[in-house]
Amino acid sequence: SLPKLVLPPPLGVPKNWAAYHDRFVEPRRIEAGRAFWENHRSALARAESQFGVPAAMIVGVIGVETYYGRHMGNYRVIDALTTLGLNFPAAHPRAAERQKFFQDELGHLLVQMRKSPKMTFSGSYAGAMGWPQFMPSSWARFAVDFDGDGRIDLINSPIDAIGSVARYFQAFGWKTGMPTHYEVNLDSPDLQKEVLLAPDILPSFSAARFQELGAQLGPEAQTHSGLLALVELQNGEQPASYVAGTENFYVVTRYNWSSYYAMAVIKLGEAVKVTLPR
Repeated sequence: SLPKLVLPPPLGVPKNWAAYHDRFVEPRRIEAGRAFWENHRSALARAESQFGVPAAMIVGVIGVETYYGRHMGNYRVIDALTTLGLNFPAAHPRAAERQKFFQDELGHLLVQMRKSPKMTFSGSYAGAMGWPQFMPSSWARFAVDFDGDGRIDLINSPIDAIGSVARYFQAFGWKTGMPTHYEVNLDSPDLQKEVLLAPDILPSFSAARFQELGAQLGPEAQTHSGLLALVELQNGEQPASYVAGTENFYVVTRYNWSSYYAMAVIKLGEAVKVTLPR
């Protein structure tokens, strides 16, 4: 049933970045991304110049979210949000907070429905809609009419979705030209991993402080002017993977609060980009 779908996974299920990566960064999705990029090359270039967000990031988000429009969800969003707003499972550790969230989202949806009475609002079981899987509040705040037809439609217009994803990243502080992450080497005997991991993915350390704490960076990362976070990606029973996440990595996690998600978006966008004709 719908309320069960929003419960967190059982404790003790190990996270596995390698498996997560292979689910999203795989040949068919990369090929679909290449076709999407070629079909929408001018809109992606326009979004990149207008909002400062690389086309590869936009392509990565839409690919991970909906497999380029193939999996947008068939739930009636009004039903999903009404159910979760009125009947949220009490077993959830943050039930009151989540129930309020879904009630607020329902309010935003009702406004959208009044503005666009002919549109069919379908989406995920949690109420995320369209090519970029925006919640109604994100649609209200960040969505743009990027195809210039006088209305915002993230369900039927991939071009509106392209502009809206870029606008979302810009609104959360995307810094044009800044990498999302750097490689990091943790072999130092001076490594203070607990200190580095304490802020989680929130960038908290200068490059110099990062290295003082035993996380070794390459030449480009050593001159990074912003703050860094040590991002840990567990690989089930295997050793974890680590990167130095920048403020732009943190921006990607504002779309979905998961470092695994953010890395999948980044890696898929990169994988699609290298298939394009030079």
